[in-house]
Amino acid sequence: MVSKLTICKSLLLSPIVWTVLYSTHSQVARSESATLQKLVEPIVALQPATAALSPTVSTAAGSVITQPAGSIVQQVTSQDSRLSLDAVQDVAAFDKPEAEADSSLEQVTSVSQLTDVKPTDWAFQALQSLVERYGCIVGYPDKTYRGNRALTRFEFAAGLNACLDRVNELIAAATADLVKKEDLVTLQKLQEEFAAELATLRGRVDALEARTTTLEKQQFSTTTKLFGNVWINVTGATAGKGVRFEGPAGSEGDALGRFFATRAPITRRPTTLTAQDPNITMSFLTWLTLSTSFSGKDQLVTQLAAGNGVSPYNQYASAGFYNASGVPFLDQTGGTVNGRADFVIHDLFYSFPLNDAVKVTIGPRINWYRHFDANRFNFVFNSGASFDTANSTQSNSIDRGSGAVVEVTLSKQFRLTLGYLGENTEFLPSEFGFNTSSNPKFGLFGGTNTASAELIFSPTSNINLRLQYNHSRIQAYGGQVGGAIGEPIPYGYLDAGPGFSNGVVGGGLRYAIADMFGVNFDWMLTPGLGVFGRYSFATARLNPIDQKVRTQSFQVGVGFPDLGKKGALGTLTFLMPMDITKGRTYFASGGGDGGTQYELEASYFYPLNQHVAVVPTFYAIFNANNFNSNPTVFVGSLRTQFSF
Repeated sequence: MVSKLTICKSLLLSPIVWTVLYSTHSQVARSESATLQKLVEPIVALQPATAALSPTVSTAAGSVITQPAGSIVQQVTSQDSRLSLDAVQDVAAFDKPEAEADSSLEQVTSVSQLTDVKPTDWAFQALQSLVERYGCIVGYPDKTYRGNRALTRFEFAAGLNACLDRVNELIAAATADLVKKEDLVTLQKLQEEFAAELATLRGRVDALEARTTTLEKQQFSTTTKLFGNVWINVTGATAGKGVRFEGPAGSEGDALGRFFATRAPITRRPTTLTAQDPNITMSFLTWLTLSTSFSGKDQLVTQLAAGNGVSPYNQYASAGFYNASGVPFLDQTGGTVNGRADFVIHDLFYSFPLNDAVKVTIGPRINWYRHFDANRFNFVFNSGASFDTANSTQSNSIDRGSGAVVEVTLSKQFRLTLGYLGENTEFLPSEFGFNTSSNPKFGLFGGTNTASAELIFSPTSNINLRLQYNHSRIQAYGGQVGGAIGEPIPYGYLDAGPGFSNGVVGGGLRYAIADMFGVNFDWMLTPGLGVFGRYSFATARLNPIDQKVRTQSFQVGVGFPDLGKKGALGTLTFLMPMDITKGRTYFASGGGDGGTQYELEASYFYPLNQHVAVVPTFYAIFNANNFNSNPTVFVGSLRTQFSF
C-alpha cells in the first residue's frame, strides 16, 4: 500500500500529469468530470507561481517543491518567509536555461528504458503509470530520468509539449477510458488529506509575491549596499603635574596650535613649554560606506566620514605628535578642521580581479592601511588600538593616496602586495599645499608619495609573517618635514638644524627621501592566546642639506581571543614608538631632552550583540615627547560602537 506522502510526491514529481487529467475531462462522465475539476484546480492554480519563483517550500509533509540549482532565492520555511535583496535583483536569471545538453529530451515507452530508475525507487509506480498508461514521460538521450535533480522551465515546457501532443492523439481517437475511477478516488483522498497544506502553500506564495513587489519598489539600489559604523568616545588623560612639550610659543593650552615647530632665536634650541591636565571629552566618529558591484566580483567603494574628536592626550603632545601617542584611533575628527564635524570623502577606489590570483585596486583616494601592515590582534574595529599600535609608527608617509595597489597570491603560503600612492589625505587642508596628487603644482609624482611592497608568509592559518619596504618622498611645508606626513621619521618636525625655524616657520628644507624596512607577525598559540609584534627602522635623507636622520620602533603584545565571550578580544601591548639613532639635532620638535618614549596599552573589546560593542581602554605613556623628565601620563577611554 503506497503511503499518502508517496502518492503526493509521485504526482508532484511530474506536473504534466495534472494537465493530462484536466485536459481530457471531456471524455469522462459528467459527474466524474466535475469532481476531477474541483480536485485539480487548487494545484493547477499553483503551477504558474511556483514555476516562476521556484523556492524551496517546506510543508508539514516535507519539502515538496525544489529550488533550481544555482538559484539565490532564500529557503521559505513554515516559520518565516524571507526573500533576499539579491534574489529580487536576479529574478531574470530564473529564465536562463541550464546546459544545452540537458534540454534535449526523448519519449520513452516503458519505465524499464530509464536506466537510473529501479523498482525499489519510491516513485517507480508513479513513473510506470505515467509511461505505460499515458505515454507522457520523457527521458534524456542517455536513457536516464535524473529524478533527483531540479526541474528547469525549459524541461517543463518540453515535457508539457510532449504530453499535450499525446492528449490530442487520445482525444482524436475518442478513447473513453483515459481516466479511471480509482484515479479520481486517489485525487479526492489527496485533496482531503492535504487541504490545509495546499491552502498554506497558496498563501505563502501570494505573500512571497507581495514581498518581492515591495522590495523591488523600496530597494536602495540594485548594485549598491550601505554599511555604517558609529563610534562614541569618552576619554580622559592625566599626569598629575605639567608635561613638557615642544611647540610654538603661546600654545600651552591649545593643542590645535602646534602644527609647526620653532627654535629660540638666541639658544637655537627648540621652543619648550609646559601643558597642564586636559578635561574629559566626549566625541563621535562615523563612517558610512557605499559598496557597489557591477559584476559580483568587482567593488567600487565610496566611504564618507565625519567626526569631532580632539582627544585629551593631544594637550600634552609636542608639535608633530598630534593624534599619535595616547590617542585612541577612533577618537578623531573626520575633516580638515579639528573638532568640527564636516562630512568628507574618506575612501574612494575601485577593486577588480584580473584572474584568480591577482587583484587590482585603483582610485583617487586609496586607503593605504586596507592593503599593508595588518595584524589580527590590533585591528581598530575590534580593539582599543591607538594611532601608535594600529600600525607601525614608521610604516607609511601617507594615509590615503591616488594611484594603484596590486595584490598577488603567489601560493597558498605566500602573498605579495605592491603599491604606489601620491598623497591625497582627507583631513589635510589643500589650501596649505596638501593633497599633492591632485595639485598641479606637485602632481601624482612630484609631491609626497610612497612606493610600498609587502610579502606575507603564512605557513599555517595560525601564523602570519609580513616583510615590508617603503620608499617615500616627503614634501616640506614652511621649510619643515614632519607632522601628519612625517613617517617614517616618525613624529615631530625636522628642519635644516640650528639657525633655522627661529621664531617663525622657515626650516630650510625642500623635501626628504626616506626608506623604511619592517617586519610584522601574529601567531595564534592556542585558540585563546596569541602573540604579535612589529619592528621597523628607517633612514631619511634631507634635501638640500644632504644630511641623514635614522629612527627605529618596535611593539610586542599578547592577544586573548574570545575572552569571556565569543567574539571578544583582550590585548596587551608594549611599544617604543620612536627612537632617534642619528640626527637628533635636526628635530625642531620631537627630540626632547634625549629621552626615549615608551607606552603600555591594554584594551578589551566586548560585543554586546552583533551590532553593538563596548571597548574600555587604558594607556600609560612613559617619558612623554622623549623627555626623561616628564611624568607618566595615564589615559582612559570608553568606546561604544554601533555597526549596521
